[in-house]
Amino acid sequence: MKGKLYLAVGSSVALVLAGGLVSGGAVHAASDSRVMAVGSTALQPLAAQAAEMFGEKHAGVNVVVQGGGSGAGLSQVGKGGVTIGNSDIFASQKDGVDAKKLKDHKVAVVGIAPVVNDDIKVKSLTMDQLRDIFSGKITNWKDVGGQDEKIVLINRAQGSGTRFTFEHEVMNGEDTKTAQEQDDNGAVQKIVSKTPGAISYLAFSYTSGPNAKGLRTLSIDKVSPTDKNVRSNKWQIWAYEHMYTVKKTDKNTDKNTKAYIKFVQSSAMKKTIKKLGYIPVSDMNVVKSADGDVKKSK
Repeated sequence: MKGKLYLAVGSSVALVLAGGLVSGGAVHAASDSRVMAVGSTALQPLAAQAAEMFGEKHAGVNVVVQGGGSGAGLSQVGKGGVTIGNSDIFASQKDGVDAKKLKDHKVAVVGIAPVVNDDIKVKSLTMDQLRDIFSGKITNWKDVGGQDEKIVLINRAQGSGTRFTFEHEVMNGEDTKTAQEQDDNGAVQKIVSKTPGAISYLAFSYTSGPNAKGLRTLSIDKVSPTDKNVRSNKWQIWAYEHMYTVKKTDKNTDKNTKAYIKFVQSSAMKKTIKKLGYIPVSDMNVVKSADGDVKKSK
């Protein structure tokens, strides 16, 4: 498993390394009150913040949050290795996962936007142009109204929910050109911001703030990547953020896991969800099925 982990212990969040917990020796990995959430890096900032806030209200319940990608989260929760599998995709969309054994808890909606290094002069692309860039048909920014500069593709790794959503909504069945791949949104954010000519895609939650300096989003067909446009499906590259659990789990673990997920879904988290760059599920004007069908909310 890759990426950082965050452990909510009372009123603090401690960094956890892959080899074990680092928290002054006061907390041990074998704690019966531990909730382990692994998977989507797009969901990781929200899951970690919720873990800290939950820890302040539930002394003795430790929530550990780790990235690794949606595929890893779904696979591990299905095998019983973790209590929560964080995912940007429906479990039924992941090969090798028995979705019937998992329970879906939708906790937020995330928009996904194409991002470029700030040196690129292009501000908007058509969907066809975006598809042609990622399929390798267009290789220079001058061909889409920009400067004479080679396009540098940065992709997410296979198993990424962000990549799955981007390809599903943009590529229309075409293969993505083989390119540099990164395991998480944070790595993509850093590389695009420092690589002239670079283009990739990021969850909205990674497109602003100090770490996003040096990159910017692109509009598609003159539609801007905003929460408002996601809510109406005018901006179509978006996904639910899921927290999956096994339907049959240990009673104590199940109690703590349910409490944590319920907290993430509560009205108390709504302001935080928006602040971190996500959209509350209740704010959506549409619903999307696992098949990709979008309908107006009732």
